[in-house]
Amino acid sequence: MLEELKEELIVNKVGGRFKLSTLIQKRMIALNQGARPLVDMRGPDKMTIVIQEIMQDKIFLDLSGNLQTSEATEEVEEGGTVDLTQPSE
Repeated sequence: MLEELKEELIVNKVGGRFKLSTLIQKRMIALNQGARPLVDMRGPDKMTIVIQEIMQDKIFLDLSGNLQTSEATEEVEEGGTVDLTQPSE
């Protein structure tokens, strides 16, 4: 198990263990379907990528439980959000 998951900091950052589990699951699915990582990490361990995205405030769950990113993209204005569970166009 990754050390970050043993600490309460990551649990408190996302709002609880259930939300953390949901966020990790949804982001892992997105990465497995070809989504690009939002952190500059090399290596085969996608779980480490997801944990770093959470710790760097790159991803979060919105009020509807959808996976979102705080990074701006070409389709979204600066500071906007993107639903990472939907395929990109």
